[in-house]
Amino acid sequence: MSKNGFSLKSASDVLKQFCQQAVKQNIALRDQQQYLDEEIKQSLIDAGLMGIEINRDYFQRSDKALFDDALPFSGAVLMIQEVSKVDPGVAVFLHVHNILFNKILQQFGSDSQKSQWLPKVATGAVGAFAVTEPQAGSDLSLMETSAKRIDAGYEINGVKTWITNAGEAQVMLLIANTELECGRKVPSAFLVDTALPGISISQNIPKMSVRASSTCRVTMDQVIVPESALVGAQNQGIDIANYGLCMGRIGIAAQMLGISEGALSLAVEYANERVAFKHKTSEFQGVSFPLAQVCAEVSVLKPFIYQLAKKAELGHSSTQLLDEANKAKLVASQLADRATSAALETLGGNGVALDYDVEKLFRDAKVGKIYEGTVNILLRSIASRMFNC
Repeated sequence: MSKNGFSLKSASDVLKQFCQQAVKQNIALRDQQQYLDEEIKQSLIDAGLMGIEINRDYFQRSDKALFDDALPFSGAVLMIQEVSKVDPGVAVFLHVHNILFNKILQQFGSDSQKSQWLPKVATGAVGAFAVTEPQAGSDLSLMETSAKRIDAGYEINGVKTWITNAGEAQVMLLIANTELECGRKVPSAFLVDTALPGISISQNIPKMSVRASSTCRVTMDQVIVPESALVGAQNQGIDIANYGLCMGRIGIAAQMLGISEGALSLAVEYANERVAFKHKTSEFQGVSFPLAQVCAEVSVLKPFIYQLAKKAELGHSSTQLLDEANKAKLVASQLADRATSAALETLGGNGVALDYDVEKLFRDAKVGKIYEGTVNILLRSIASRMFNC
């Protein structure tokens, strides 16, 4: 299926089949051992999902590829949604790689940067997006990582933390402060090869959610990058970070939507099989009504997310889309929290058992209200826009 012939329904069917055949394998093992196994990584590469929006000018898809050319942004959103129904840990790996690295590079990178890195990231090299610091999460004004101009290019020093994909990444898109002539520090973006001297990446941080996805601390001590590593113009880092946040929040909304759908499916299947008092538990309103509520909210949220993705495809700026992206991510993360809770309770004691998939989705849903914009940050932004303040 080419980009021009893209159909959400057809692409969804293809991705569903792939998820059942490839992503569903070794879910529990990935979660328990907190790593992305080589088998699933190779499957993602072969399927062309590491470069879902990268066209054939940069790489030729293999015979195993699910689609014969790049898909639009809606395709990337759909991929994240479908994979999240099965394993949100794999989905967030794909999300960061495709949306927070590949897409930003395609939007802001130079021709030489795209020629150098897009063929690599489409065929196995992993990308990461490094913004968060120990004391600077949502408030980028507290960012301390610096990129000092030197004869050889830039010298980068600082610490980034909670960097998804850092454990596997060969390249990071990193935001660091550069200095203006007046002495004021302004963020800029850089492509940083993780093999450069002075870069130290910690072990994976143990966590309760999306455990298959690596999350690490990255330390940079006198890391020298050439001037050609600068993405966009110097001091354009805020624009690039905001673009990433906007597109990323649409992607995370899709992840949370997928988790909600996955949990709902498991709960409905169980309620149709479980018998109590000579009736299927689905016949009891106490079981069916909470699931019906989730079903209704999923049906309303899904077109809103895809409408947003379509607007991004049509060239609406991240400034225009950010308010809607914030709303989508807020509502989707809250829905995933409720949906997985309702599913877990539908299964009763089995809901908390490791032998069932619901407890994992319940854990994975929790981080949706935290990363790429906490609930309070999103509410603050929506309220500020609403009251013009």
